[in-house]
Amino acid sequence: MNKEIRSDKRIKNIIGIIQSCLILILIFLIVFMIIQINRLQGTARVINYAGLVRGATQREVKLEITGNQKDELIKYLDNILSGLRYQEGQYDLVKIHDKEYQDKLRIQSEYWEKLKTEIGEVRSKGYQNTDIVNMSEIYFEMADETVFAAENYSEKIAIKIRTIEFLSALDMFCLVILIIMQTLTAMKMAMNNKLLEQKAYTDAHTGLPNKDACELLLNTPEKVKESTACMMFDLNNLKIVNDTMGHSAGDRLIMDFAQLLRSVIPEKNFVGRYGGDEFMAVIYHTSKTEVEELLKSLYREKDRLNSNENQIQIDYACGWAFPDEDGAYTMQMLLDKADVYMYENKQLCKKRKI
Repeated sequence: MNKEIRSDKRIKNIIGIIQSCLILILIFLIVFMIIQINRLQGTARVINYAGLVRGATQREVKLEITGNQKDELIKYLDNILSGLRYQEGQYDLVKIHDKEYQDKLRIQSEYWEKLKTEIGEVRSKGYQNTDIVNMSEIYFEMADETVFAAENYSEKIAIKIRTIEFLSALDMFCLVILIIMQTLTAMKMAMNNKLLEQKAYTDAHTGLPNKDACELLLNTPEKVKESTACMMFDLNNLKIVNDTMGHSAGDRLIMDFAQLLRSVIPEKNFVGRYGGDEFMAVIYHTSKTEVEELLKSLYREKDRLNSNENQIQIDYACGWAFPDEDGAYTMQMLLDKADVYMYENKQLCKKRKI
């Protein structure tokens, strides 16, 4: 039993260590997920503004072709592209750490400078004498590729987030399993401890509470209630049985007497083996009349058992006591009083035999 308890404790400690590691991993995954979500939100904003650049540039070219100069629109596009490349300006744009996207954005930004030069040519020469339309289409494709690269990067982050979600769910599932295992181990340990405690306070031969259990009850400092009686029993013929019939017969006599006490005295009351041939009982919520009737029942059951030819004859001395009306008795004091009466009864039994 002790080896099993030590094994359960080791298992509990191992589960505790694994549980702590899983909690740390879960914290790391949650923090990493928050970072990725923030990055995804920033990327979504970049995709949005990259798309705005694509559409607004086409609008600017159309306006210039129709003779409507929009320097503020050009400045707006400059600011967005600068924000996309260097996180400058008023748009609070994040930098996407992706080589494909950065290469596409750099090429688009460089071509934008060429497109602005061509817009200047449109203003001075007219669009018929420039390559503005063709350059606008090329720029649109470049902007489209930049947006596509940003979307690919966003999808990579989304995949990371889904992976983290799966790992977090798996981690939490493992934690739940460990908590269940830990609970079952704790319940098993509690049950084993209870069994050990019962074993420590149980007489192995009779199954009754042993001397330690009796002492635990007797050492209770509370005063005994008036409705409580304490009984002391002593087997009169145990030594004779041991000497003439052997110790196995003596053990059988002790067992028979223990069964006699437990069969007659109601289960709610305490019955214990106080020593080798001494037993004690505590009767709760009783009266002197009920105790006397209980003793009569014990004598009748003893006589019935002794009438069996194969039965080792049971003979015992008994003493019992109630607390005085002043209620000043502890359980130990009450047992001492019952022990005195039991000794007197034992002496009386010896005189009768003489």
